[in-house]
Amino acid sequence: MSGRGPGPLGHGGQAGPPRRAEDFRGSAKRLFATLLVDRASVIGVMVLGTIGVGLSVVGPKVLGHATDIVFSGFVASQLPEGVTKEQAVDQLRASGDGQVADMVGAMDITPGQGIDFDALGQVLLGVIAIYLLASIFMFVQGVLTTRLVQRTVAGLRSEVEDKIARLPLASFDTRSRGEILSRVTNDLDNVAQSLQQTMSQLVTSLLTIVGVLVMMLTISPMLTLVAIVTVPVAGFVAAAIAKRSQPQFVEQWKSTGVLNGHIEENFTGHEVVKVFGRQEQAKVTFDEANDRVFGASFRAQFVSGIIQPVMMFVSNLNYVVIAVIGALRVASGAISVGDVQAFVQYSRQFTQPLTQVASMINLLQSGVASAERVFDLLDEENEVPDLSEALAPTLVQGRVAFEDVSFSYKPDEPLIEHLDLVAEPGQTIAIVGPTGAGKTTLTNLALRFYDVDAGRITLDGVDVRAMDRDVLRANFGVVLQDAWLFGGTIRDNIAYGREGASEDEIVAAATTAYVDHFVRTLPDGYDTVVDDEGSNLSAGQRQLLTIARAFLANPSILVLDEATSSVDTRTEALVQQAMEELRRGRTSFVIAHRLSTIRDASRIVVMEHGHIVEQGTHDELIEAGGAYARLYAAQFAGATI
Repeated sequence: MSGRGPGPLGHGGQAGPPRRAEDFRGSAKRLFATLLVDRASVIGVMVLGTIGVGLSVVGPKVLGHATDIVFSGFVASQLPEGVTKEQAVDQLRASGDGQVADMVGAMDITPGQGIDFDALGQVLLGVIAIYLLASIFMFVQGVLTTRLVQRTVAGLRSEVEDKIARLPLASFDTRSRGEILSRVTNDLDNVAQSLQQTMSQLVTSLLTIVGVLVMMLTISPMLTLVAIVTVPVAGFVAAAIAKRSQPQFVEQWKSTGVLNGHIEENFTGHEVVKVFGRQEQAKVTFDEANDRVFGASFRAQFVSGIIQPVMMFVSNLNYVVIAVIGALRVASGAISVGDVQAFVQYSRQFTQPLTQVASMINLLQSGVASAERVFDLLDEENEVPDLSEALAPTLVQGRVAFEDVSFSYKPDEPLIEHLDLVAEPGQTIAIVGPTGAGKTTLTNLALRFYDVDAGRITLDGVDVRAMDRDVLRANFGVVLQDAWLFGGTIRDNIAYGREGASEDEIVAAATTAYVDHFVRTLPDGYDTVVDDEGSNLSAGQRQLLTIARAFLANPSILVLDEATSSVDTRTEALVQQAMEELRRGRTSFVIAHRLSTIRDASRIVVMEHGHIVEQGTHDELIEAGGAYARLYAAQFAGATI
């Protein structure tokens, strides 16, 4: 409710920048545990990924066999026809070509016979089939991963929505609305994006590393050792560069935040800037901030941009070393040309997933940090549940009694102490006093947005803590100082007061609240669409809509918290008449700063520092010459001056 007292941390701070997870391991385990709820899909992702990666890894080896067929056919065509391979090898040795003889001796060829195109065609078709199947398996895995991630995040989003409905009002007082909204939207979206990008790629990359390493070892353990040695070198270089670029990124986003703040401030206060002629100063400040963003961004991108060229250099150096050693091994007959070709492909496949895994670490950290913020919200203590046999009275007379009530937002700062107040059915109780006196807190306690620390509040003699919250609040109609509307038509906004209300009832409530007249002047009438801020209506019109909503609810008890603060003097007089009609036969609590609006209240209660300092009718309090009389005199004396 508007105007409620601050909770333990006031109204909450601004949402901070993204942070690293405080308990990365614990939050990551919990996040992936939510994925395991759909165990069948997780297993499916792993199985499909293993098959797809396995086929992809086998491809280069089979393709290397095709290279061997071509190379062997070419070599065989250069040898004399009609001799055996052994005779051809002996002839080569006799002519002094020992290395060529070793190479030919290790090959499966028939001298004089050219390339076996039938065998080559079968191998190539096999390679095409392998890669096609691998693509199909990886595609299905991607679809299954997307379905798994989105269902998991949808489940988390539902949990958060349910959680918000169960949180006590104090939870919303300890942090800003933007902070909570950020957890529900930005953090959950970041979790979805991080899981979507990392889960499939991480599984694929890790499986590829293992599969490629196995295939490389089967081809040549020595070449595998050469390929592995370059990996830590590349990792060390990349880490060293990343360490230098990180401060530049921090400065980039820090200066970007300053620039955005300056732009937002000047756009929001554009009229003030114009009025005081500060355009040039604003432009100078913008240029300075813009230059800082440019410098920091350039340095960050330049330094971090070195990583990829360095990684490519190390990868190419690795390629050259493998090619040279592989050629020597081919010349000695220790390995075939096709195997060298396959090994070069594997060396490329080996470094690529390592780079991907390294690049996904920050993304994964960001996702886990967001998940931790969501889990932190889900772990908050729920509102104290209703009793197992909570009372649900069907007929409420409206007698509200505060009996020796004490309450504080902070244990060491008492707000209300030993307060007694009784509102008889049909009475209008006006509550006045300075800001922070505890006026709105009283109504919050009656509605059980908070529970009292001591004493009790009763409705028709029944302790409200023994009542079902929904039933209790259904008997209250509340009109706040801040007019809250949601995106929809004017009809929908009024009908929010009571589910299933008929068109005639909606129009009747609008007419009583002086809404019908201005609504009918709009082109679409009751079908006029308003946004969630009601920007296409004036402040007074928005306030009248919320009053019409309260009329439609037809409650037993009314709470009017500065309900006419946004309407003009003429409309206020009309609304006051309507309020009198609405309050007839109902218990009403009216919180007001304009004392002229509560002169006819059954009883006026004056609060200061959480205590009732005096109460009575308007005339009685004026005659007493106490706090109310001073407030009244100050208000109207100020108006006169």
